[in-house]
Amino acid sequence: MVSTQPRIAPGRLRELGPVNWVVWQALSRAAGTDDAHLFSTLGRTGGLFRGWLHFSGKLMPGGRLRRYESEMVILRVAHLRECEYETDHHIRLGKRAGITQEVLDRLRLGPTAPGWTDKERALLTAVDQLVTTRNLDDPTWTTLAEHYDDRRLIEIVLLTNQYEGLASTITALRIQTDH
Repeated sequence: MVSTQPRIAPGRLRELGPVNWVVWQALSRAAGTDDAHLFSTLGRTGGLFRGWLHFSGKLMPGGRLRRYESEMVILRVAHLRECEYETDHHIRLGKRAGITQEVLDRLRLGPTAPGWTDKERALLTAVDQLVTTRNLDDPTWTTLAEHYDDRRLIEIVLLTNQYEGLASTITALRIQTDH
């Protein structure tokens, strides 16, 4: 049986330091929780945490993809990686971006589910390939490039890999959900 106890306990003021403690408090409030465990755990890394936040924030919510598309990517990655923390957090954020229960159900089924536009299907096919093979085959790339400019194509790859890596971090550290 695999333990469900966190491998590293969420930090508080002493472990986070004053700057990361304030950041954790603000991010927890924004997430609608008293303790966003992801941030109180990763915040223990000092400046690395703030660098990671900067990078992450440039992708989402600061990226060029529509927020709806970003949430589709993140929720699909979370599903493929069976990452309950990411799923939980991004269901809430996804609702704000227009992800309905029907869309969420289709996201769980993947790119072959009926009802996707060609653009959405191309995006989800790319996410699935990146997570499962760490690459994109030429037909998938060509189809994706019919819908996105170069900057957004790069962003899709970075966003997918950011959240796939984050799912790995959450899983390995056994970070528990906030609620």
